[in-house]
Amino acid sequence: MAEYSIYKGIGHSAEFKGLKSQYLFIFAGGLLGLFVLFVIMYMIGIDQTVCLLFGVASASVLVWGTFHLNEKYGEHGLLKLQASHSHPRFIINRKRIPSLFTRNIKRREQ
Repeated sequence: MAEYSIYKGIGHSAEFKGLKSQYLFIFAGGLLGLFVLFVIMYMIGIDQTVCLLFGVASASVLVWGTFHLNEKYGEHGLLKLQASHSHPRFIINRKRIPSLFTRNIKRREQ
C-alpha cells in the first residue's frame, strides 16, 4: 500500500503533491462528488462502459483543473479573486471639488 505524506511545517499551510490549502478541499470534494455521481449513474442502469468513461474523463478534467488553478493563482489567489469581485471598480462622486473640502451645515430656519 502506498503511503503519502502531507507536509505541514510550522506556520505553513498543508501541502499534498503540490496542492496547497483550499485546492486540497476542491480536489477532495470534487473527487467525492464524481464518485457519488458515478454510483448514481451505475445504479440507475446506465451502461457500465459509459459510466467508466464519464468517471475517468471527468476525474482527469478535475485533476487538471485543480492543478491549473493552483499554479495560476497560488495559495491565496482564489480568495483574493473572490474579494476583488466584491469591491466596486470605481467610486462616482458628482460633487464639485471645492465642496468636498468644506462642510455644508444647513441652518434651521425659525
